[in-house]
Amino acid sequence: MNTNISFAAASKDYQKGQYLKSLEILNKLVDTQQDVKTYVLLAKNLAKLGFKNEAASAYALAGGLDSQPESAYTREAALLYYEIGNEEEALLNGLRVMQRARNEADLAYILASIHLKQGRKDLISPYRKVLSESSNPEHVVLAVRLLSDELVDVTNWTLVQNLFKKLPHIPALRLLNLVFTREVCDYELVEKLFAPVREMIESGDYSILQKDNPFYHLHWCADEKLNQLASFKNLPLEQLAARRKAVPHSWGKKIRIGYMSSDFWENHATMKLLQNVLELHDRDRFEVTLFCHTPENYIATNKTDRSAWGEVCTIRDLSNEETATAIREKQIDILVDLKGYTAGGRPDVLNFGAAPIQVAWLGFPGSIVNIDLDYAIGDRFVLPMSSAPHYHEKFVHMPDSYQPNDTANRPRPKPMSRAELGLPENAFVFASFNANRKITAETLDVWCNILKRTPGSVLWLMLSSARVRTNMVNYMSKQGIGADRVIFCERVEYQEHINRQSAADLGIDTFPVNGHTTTSEQLWGGLPVLTVKGTNFASRVSESLLNAVGLPELVAADLQAYEDMAVGLAQDPERLNGYRQRLKQNAGIMPLFDSDRFRQHLEKAYELMIERAKQGLGPDHIAVPALPARTEPFVSLD
Repeated sequence: MNTNISFAAASKDYQKGQYLKSLEILNKLVDTQQDVKTYVLLAKNLAKLGFKNEAASAYALAGGLDSQPESAYTREAALLYYEIGNEEEALLNGLRVMQRARNEADLAYILASIHLKQGRKDLISPYRKVLSESSNPEHVVLAVRLLSDELVDVTNWTLVQNLFKKLPHIPALRLLNLVFTREVCDYELVEKLFAPVREMIESGDYSILQKDNPFYHLHWCADEKLNQLASFKNLPLEQLAARRKAVPHSWGKKIRIGYMSSDFWENHATMKLLQNVLELHDRDRFEVTLFCHTPENYIATNKTDRSAWGEVCTIRDLSNEETATAIREKQIDILVDLKGYTAGGRPDVLNFGAAPIQVAWLGFPGSIVNIDLDYAIGDRFVLPMSSAPHYHEKFVHMPDSYQPNDTANRPRPKPMSRAELGLPENAFVFASFNANRKITAETLDVWCNILKRTPGSVLWLMLSSARVRTNMVNYMSKQGIGADRVIFCERVEYQEHINRQSAADLGIDTFPVNGHTTTSEQLWGGLPVLTVKGTNFASRVSESLLNAVGLPELVAADLQAYEDMAVGLAQDPERLNGYRQRLKQNAGIMPLFDSDRFRQHLEKAYELMIERAKQGLGPDHIAVPALPARTEPFVSLD
């Protein structure tokens, strides 16, 4: 057979629409002529005849023989495989042409969709821009979904703004735009963007809340009745729980605890709290496994031997379902999700029935909606029983505070001078080291009132960007506060951050989201913190910490009392010094910084959960009994 003539004939038949005739020639030709052009023409004929799976295979073969990198034929294979629902082959071929996907929306849509379905949000960043610029509405909608957890990406706000201009009627885009606007403290734009949202809610229309990111929702809404609606999907959680609990499970002599997080590296805020508790777990009674999806670049900076925290099981590259299977294979009795809806969280793993008892703790300050959970660990301050109607989780009340604090690995404070920190020697210094997004216009208004009422005082804030500085200074100037009354500092190494706390006179808290780790760091550094009584978990954390360190007087009843107390303490140095001295004395004897006491309470909580499960009882609220109070210091800050 003359192959050139045969190929020409097959091509001519294809052009005439005689696909079967062309295919007949090609089927004979591929026995002797297995090259790119033959497989491509074979694929085209098969596609025209409706044999899309076979066409995709032929395109894949052509791509494999193509001398061009990132072959267009491999791309076609990926598109066809995805069209017929073969996501495994679509992903395999799509990953071979990843660079094309950065510029081709059709291919980007396939890869991003599959990664998102697998719970691999860490892999979707390269495809956001091309999808956001596409004219295909499906691509744009997916681009919106991909933006949710990308706050730290410097290009992301531009993408959000562009999408919002293109599709201003999409509520999710308005809410995302608000997230980024709050991050840079552009209060005028926040008000402009938020006004329609406020109008909807005030009219009783809460539908927009279903489009809100649960974590960033907490930064503007302190109403726990509304918090439970953020991203709410009405999933059949009772059915998921029943199916999970029906899976046979063997209880061992030891209780097998699994902790799941992307924060298992020593410099993350979570580990600043949790590390010593993990190290202290009673290995005679508990087996501890860390289900780790921490990014490799963070683990690379880790100097601590993580095996001291527990057996490390890496799930970074597993899908949600595969992760749940891996957890089941470990026969974990209690799985504790440490992330919830915070950045990098993978709570959906729990909806695949990972463990007979599933618990939320520490990372997310609220109900983790849409997720099959038995318990939320809190305390009587952050989770009073009046909050129970707004949670599907049952409460586990720790007797002191829900927050552990690591005194073994956290550096001891070594006070720094004001001169070293660029602070005025004779001014009264109010300080907040909270994330800028937590500083709402309402918070800043109160702070401005405090500065007006305390001549000679300054406000000391931690800065995330020059843009934040400009926006804050401009806003405060309109409130009558000059730029010389606010001093910004940068993020620094952790030891220095602890050291600088006591250079201030009084820590002042944010709302509706308090300082969480930030507040305990200020207290550890010897700085009293003033807060206001909150109305949901996120706004009650500082109250919990202050009670656990024996300073409940620093919890103001409302915003006016908060303002008055700040002014009063600035004008009464003897009273304020009394709080500082009490804090120094209490830090070594009160429960807040007693990580071993916390560990024992936590282990008791786990035992009580297990007891109920072994008796065939469903989850119920649990109050963990308190150990006797310390009478001797367990740590010294001198």
